[in-house]
Amino acid sequence: MRLNDRVVGTTDSPIGSAYALLDHRRNERELLDLAQAAPQYPPPPAVAERVAGVAREAHGAAYVEIAGLPSLREAFAEELSGAYRGRVRPQHVLVTAGCNQAFCLVASALAAPGDEIVLTLPYYFNHDMWLRVQRIVPVYLEPGPYLVPTPEAAEALVTARTRAIVLVSPGNPSGVTVPPDRIAALAEVAARHDVALVLDETYRSFRDTDEPAHDLFADPEWTGTLVSLHSFSKDLAIPGYRVGAVVASAALNREVTKLLDCVAICAPRVGQEAALAGLVAGGTWRRDRAREVELKRHAFAAAMADRPGGFELLSAGGFFGWVRHPFADRPTTDLVRELVVEYDTLVIPGTAFLPDDRGTFRVSFSNVDHAAITDFAGRLAAAGRPQ
Repeated sequence: MRLNDRVVGTTDSPIGSAYALLDHRRNERELLDLAQAAPQYPPPPAVAERVAGVAREAHGAAYVEIAGLPSLREAFAEELSGAYRGRVRPQHVLVTAGCNQAFCLVASALAAPGDEIVLTLPYYFNHDMWLRVQRIVPVYLEPGPYLVPTPEAAEALVTARTRAIVLVSPGNPSGVTVPPDRIAALAEVAARHDVALVLDETYRSFRDTDEPAHDLFADPEWTGTLVSLHSFSKDLAIPGYRVGAVVASAALNREVTKLLDCVAICAPRVGQEAALAGLVAGGTWRRDRAREVELKRHAFAAAMADRPGGFELLSAGGFFGWVRHPFADRPTTDLVRELVVEYDTLVIPGTAFLPDDRGTFRVSFSNVDHAAITDFAGRLAAAGRPQ
């Protein structure tokens, strides 16, 4: 049989490629797994109890409405309205099988082959992969100071074929949290050109403030420009349940629903029930977990402050640190391989998130405890150049 050349030519999952390196380890010391940003703790008790209850119900395995459980859509709309001090209605919420699916379906609803979508660098690798497979042209927006994109740079990239500007905040992989006023300025650029601002807010709960991530939902006309993507995986420690959401206009959601019906019919019921239980009963639990991640973030920044081995922390936020290595003449993939083979330390090379090698890699510090963060800095010191 013949395969789709577009898919064959797309890179394999960077996460899978990273874990394949573990087969080449030479030592027997404990692995520092700083690759995937999946919570290492179980979900809140209310979630586990609800999942067990749903499994026993006569219709617990039945389909739900394509757009999602009405009760979940209502609860999430209410939470967003409060958290953002804006107006989000249940009809604005469409439940998907994870935030990755949310992005893919939105991108396909917005753009056709040959159209362009602007991705802020460093991008989330699955975003770039999906656009390429769909023959949508990714156009790269270079970040400005502190890895925050400027509206001027974004506007310079908009053409007649542009369909969206994509921003992830807090960033994956950079961890950078884009300030509300900058998000508003990027939304203004998108509105001027009648394109979407697609804002991936997977890590919104893991910021150093309780203030709204942006004030766009307070604008009565927000549905004309904003598409906000969400995940319950990190908030509720349920990545395997695959629950995410598109928050957008009813008109866009109708088109996304057509695609969702083709690929999944609906997001898994058990995952939606789990998310609903977490939203209703997991508030204190969620805040406690977010605080724990915040403390790890501060510990990670402190451990990297003296640039161990010449490794420089460029940014940290959410679950991630974005690190530049000191070997200007060495491919990052080679260094990442050495960190695994010789130093039992697994990270993701920055080449997974960029169109070229800029000497960076991603660290998921949320996966480990404070002692491991200190250990990580020590291993970098051993692997790097003398200071």
